[in-house]
Amino acid sequence: MNQYGELLDTNTVRFERLLPGPIERVWEFLIDGDKRARWLCGGETEQKVGGKVEMRFHNASLSSKKDIERPEKYKDMPEVVSFAGTVIEYDPPTLLTHTWDFEDNASEVRYQLRQQGDKVLLTLTHTRLRDSDEVLSVCGGWHTHLDILVDILDGREPKPFWKTHMELEADYERLLKKAS
Repeated sequence: MNQYGELLDTNTVRFERLLPGPIERVWEFLIDGDKRARWLCGGETEQKVGGKVEMRFHNASLSSKKDIERPEKYKDMPEVVSFAGTVIEYDPPTLLTHTWDFEDNASEVRYQLRQQGDKVLLTLTHTRLRDSDEVLSVCGGWHTHLDILVDILDGREPKPFWKTHMELEADYERLLKKAS
């Protein structure tokens, strides 16, 4: 399984990860704000269609390993980034889709889970991204966050967020140029 995201069209990217199960455990890391805060962002999720999804990102807190300073590209962002979305699809423990209402763009994120033996296939699709800069940032971000999720589920200390993110963003910049 390729760990890199796949560009499905100019504004949609998809990632797949095979995670240690069972499916109910992985589902909890999507909907429980405290567990989700360990790999992505904190915040409550109203577990119903139309419910609110709070997202509070504090990327520097995702690993205890020494990290680089927040990169120049992201210096204008606050240390903690908060926004909300709305649940569009909710079918526990296999499907969660919500809006990603960041700044002036309402993109969508879909998490699909499927049990495969003692593993769980997570397919994450982020759609309605506004431009190539956002696609690049989202690719590096999701790849880093998903690697952190894998580390946590496997009982390992995650790599530092910003160092990993910037290395992956450079990889995606090369990959996306080749694809265009």
